[in-house]
Amino acid sequence: MKKMVLSIFLLTQIAFAQDGKKIQTYYYGYNGMELIAKSSKNVVIISTFNSKPTIREEIAQKVYSLFTENKLQDNTKYTINGNQANVTGKCIIKKRNNLIAIEFHYEKVEWYSGLIEVYKKYIG
Repeated sequence: MKKMVLSIFLLTQIAFAQDGKKIQTYYYGYNGMELIAKSSKNVVIISTFNSKPTIREEIAQKVYSLFTENKLQDNTKYTINGNQANVTGKCIIKKRNNLIAIEFHYEKVEWYSGLIEVYKKYIG
């Protein structure tokens, strides 16, 4: 009888277990220039804001790839798929003469481990 009750208890725990996704907010991230690319016509600077240090360079490279493929638009939200996480953020493009500055502001990082980090501006 004890084994049967224990088995039923264990099976109900497994059936109602969470899927492992955990959502956290973060208030501080890395801000800075990640990539400077020069061509015969212009100079492109990729900067990231509120980024996570472990993936910032990879995401900056992917943002630049999207720019070279003419797939980026100003003031638009994008999801960039990386090796460790998917990053959702807003892209701002500023042009002056032959200088193009692309800012990518992280809003959400969905790690493949199941952790979801959402950036929230610190007020205090």
